Amino acid sequence: MRIDRFISNATDLSRNDVKRLVKNGEVAIDGTPVNDPGQRLGEGQDVTIAGAPIATPQPRYYMLNKPAGVVCANRDRDHTTAVELIYEHRAEELQIAGRLDIDTTGLVLLTDDGQWNHRLTSPRNRCKKLYHVSLAEPLDDPQSAVERCAKGIFLHGEQRRCQPAALTVLDPCTVELAIVEGKYHQVKRMFAALGNAVVALHRHSVGEIVLDADLAPGEYRPLSAAEVAAI
Repeated sequence: MRIDRFISNATDLSRNDVKRLVKNGEVAIDGTPVNDPGQRLGEGQDVTIAGAPIATPQPRYYMLNKPAGVVCANRDRDHTTAVELIYEHRAEELQIAGRLDIDTTGLVLLTDDGQWNHRLTSPRNRCKKLYHVSLAEPLDDPQSAVERCAKGIFLHGEQRRCQPAALTVLDPCTVELAIVEGKYHQVKRMFAALGNAVVALHRHSVGEIVLDADLAPGEYRPLSAAEVAAI
């Protein structure tokens, strides 16, 4: 990594700030002053500014309790974004690991660790997502709905069935659904195929990571080491 990018990622300094520090001879790698802000930093090398050490930036992982009306994007002209709710240094560099629709609430994971994000979202890893679903109408035949989800439902416009999903009926209009895919509007389309409609959708968990019950809508917290390792 370039030394100016490394310092900018690890501090509040812009790259122009770093260039001025380099010009003034205040930046050093392993005690040797840096002359070029584009100089590459090797693994394990120590960086100092005016003799003060700069720590290597560590990957960041957060869970957010997404409210309705917030879009899972880094930028949007018309709506608040999930990234805008993360009040952290260089939050704009965070990736959203598994998006939710604007009207869907609940667990959203954000990280700047691209490999972790890939493990979480790759269809081959079949990471389970659990949703709490409120339906417009009572299920006509709850047992049939459970069996159809377990077999795999054909969505409109799709040539293959969905992967098997686990449907748990809590009451005639309220269910929990666990899926291992992330097709476009998948949960809503699945219930449309069952002759019903979703009126409220909330994601409760992703893999072994469960939304913290202490987080109010719009609040976030870092993931624990155990939660990060669970993916």
